[in-house]
Amino acid sequence: MRGGAEGETSASVVAPASAAGTSASASNASADAAEALRGPAGTPEDPAPSHRMRALLEELYPLPRSITGDGLRATLRVLRREVPGLTLHEVPSGTAAFDWTVPPEWNVRGARLVAPDGRVVADLTRHNLMLVNYSEPFRGRLPLAELRPRLHSLPDRPSAIPYRTSYYRRDWGFCLPHAELAALQGGTYEVEVDTTLAPGALTYAELVVPGRSRDEVLLSAHACHPSLANDNLSAVVVLAELARWLAGEGRRLTYRVLFAPGTIGTLVFLSRTPRARERVRHGLVLAGLGDDGPLAYKPTFRGDAAIDRAADLVLAELGPHVRLPFAPTGYDERQYASPGIRLPVGRLGRTPPGTYPEYHTSLDDLAFVKDASLAQALAALKRIVTVLEEDERLLSRAPYGEPQLGKRGLYEDTDTREQREALLWTLTMADGHSTFLDVAERSHLPTRELTEAKRRLERAGLVDRVGDDDDADQRH
Repeated sequence: MRGGAEGETSASVVAPASAAGTSASASNASADAAEALRGPAGTPEDPAPSHRMRALLEELYPLPRSITGDGLRATLRVLRREVPGLTLHEVPSGTAAFDWTVPPEWNVRGARLVAPDGRVVADLTRHNLMLVNYSEPFRGRLPLAELRPRLHSLPDRPSAIPYRTSYYRRDWGFCLPHAELAALQGGTYEVEVDTTLAPGALTYAELVVPGRSRDEVLLSAHACHPSLANDNLSAVVVLAELARWLAGEGRRLTYRVLFAPGTIGTLVFLSRTPRARERVRHGLVLAGLGDDGPLAYKPTFRGDAAIDRAADLVLAELGPHVRLPFAPTGYDERQYASPGIRLPVGRLGRTPPGTYPEYHTSLDDLAFVKDASLAQALAALKRIVTVLEEDERLLSRAPYGEPQLGKRGLYEDTDTREQREALLWTLTMADGHSTFLDVAERSHLPTRELTEAKRRLERAGLVDRVGDDDDADQRH
């Protein structure tokens, strides 16, 4: 991994993540990329998901996103094209969202900084990060000494353009590579910031995939950063692909997919959906899934929720990964963990925010995001969803002694040791109280083997599912 957890020093590397571990991580990413591309058992690999994610990443990257405005709308409309059923919501400026208020809508038409010799020093058409996001409009001429406080750079990364915002404070400014900033000559500069701040709306997008149960899984990704590929377009495109997969077949659980601006967008969503909050049983924030670090999981506030257990099991099967400590920093998991909300929402990402040099700079470009990393993240999410879907209590229909498996075609010479043990562990714990997660944690067997064992036993009529009383109360 490229650094420590978000200000914490107690992140645990669950498998080696040294130089050798980094190599192993890349190898695992490639292997799980293949799994993510694979269709139903026995069918050839399907390259479409990886191609779709890369094409979507490239299409969304240049859009001038912010927490409001037409760049955000354009992004969400592209996602609506890719994710059938995705609904866009507009929330007016001035709307209260708990302790926050939706700000005026910001739009940008252009921005330039011209040197005394006529040379264009900064131009929005060169890179979206060159203008401080949410800059108020300004037109005028300023001497360099007066202009300097409004110019931002990164001396330790002289070729990078930093990402700066001014969402809740009226201001304007430009961001430059430090090498270019240091070379500026004295004199009067021409400034043009062609933006608007006016009453409008904040836009977010939501998809609900109904299941047999009203219990919900919440999956969210922030979609507000302009021209930053890993943070967070990588998670946006993975979530879009996951949403397509979720909608492709019947589910036990209901899935709510959210694309929203960071912080304010999530707070708006939470403040508008109190009844939906009551139904959330599991959740994940997705962020920074495209770099070459190992997958990293940040647990829920409680730390032992079903989503924590499912993520731990799946990531252990995938290989080297990191378990971060919970901290009230990072992305929107901190909103879901606030005292009045307290939803069981963890976070899946890779290298934590603020700990890699490309973070919030122009170095976080399309080349920084690896297709194999996106595919591995997609594979991990599909496995986590499968574990949550299977996490029910089972009750044996033959609880007195071990049932005879051979006469039901469940004891074959071709069975592997893991296949037989998966059947026996599932039967042994089919007491009406133990869940799929209990079986997986106790047996230390692969979740895929246990999933198949459970289904074989169900088909043979040896176990029944327990606890789906609300399945009939569906299609909300």
